[in-house]
Amino acid sequence: MPKLLPSPAPALIPQLRRLPTLETPASDSRSMVKLRVITLAVILLPLVGFIAAIAMLWGTAIGWTEAALFVAMYVIAGIGVTVGFHRLFTHRSFTAPTGVRIALAIAGSMAAQGPLMQWVAHHRRHHQHSDDDGDPHSPHLHGDSAMGSLRGLLHAHVGWMVSDLHRGLARYVGDLRKDALLGRVSRLFPLWVALGLLVPALVGGLVSMSWTGALLGFLWGGLARVFIGHHMTWSINSVCHLWGSRPYDCGDESRNNAIFGVLSFGEGWHNNHHAFPNSARHGLRWWQFDSSYWFIRGLELIGLASEVRIPSKDRLAAKRLN
Repeated sequence: MPKLLPSPAPALIPQLRRLPTLETPASDSRSMVKLRVITLAVILLPLVGFIAAIAMLWGTAIGWTEAALFVAMYVIAGIGVTVGFHRLFTHRSFTAPTGVRIALAIAGSMAAQGPLMQWVAHHRRHHQHSDDDGDPHSPHLHGDSAMGSLRGLLHAHVGWMVSDLHRGLARYVGDLRKDALLGRVSRLFPLWVALGLLVPALVGGLVSMSWTGALLGFLWGGLARVFIGHHMTWSINSVCHLWGSRPYDCGDESRNNAIFGVLSFGEGWHNNHHAFPNSARHGLRWWQFDSSYWFIRGLELIGLASEVRIPSKDRLAAKRLN
């Protein structure tokens, strides 16, 4: 485990100091408006990029370079979120050396789902209040009518992101805020997002030796990849609390959904996860493919992960409903 250090120093890039932080009071209306504008941009720009990428396919097909950039960046950012942000930093389901921790934190930031500290704080609050008052993105708190259910689905999927995002978040990440390196990575979130967009553009341009190749790399390895990654993650908040199986008793409406179990690197085995939140493995049955867990096992085999947590057979049996 990395040595715990004093509280992080001021942000390295002065401009980032003007962005809202975990400590920004919810009553600070100017900061909240600024944050909502930034959040809407992060939501809408990838959509615009995805539409542009699809439009440029008219009369042709996606090239091997664009396909490779999309897949490579989707996997890098996706593993950064599921293995790094989620299983390592939020739930501490395994330990890793400093270099691995920083690499996963940067990779997860390239998914453009928010700074590390904010992401972890929201998710820990979600588990503390799952499908109850205080849950930032439950689909079950908007009434039982058809319209209430629709409002709940939209809120859980994306609407929650423009609510009071920073109310009381700092207390959920006291452990992480003691790590100076993680604090710097979290504050430099805009830089990592920019790299996640510009690197595929650079590679696309160099491979094709054209500005068109750079644009396609930017669209497919950047914005379109971010768009798909966003909706895969947001579907865990919405779809996986509405549709699927509930093999374990965990006191909420979390569901296992096989489609998202595969597409979201094992995160779709969501009922399993809520039953055993500190488990590094979410796909608890042999047929529940969990690529994030196998990535962690790979790290363990080469000495880059340790203390990998998995529930015992007795614990599994004690919570099993069917």
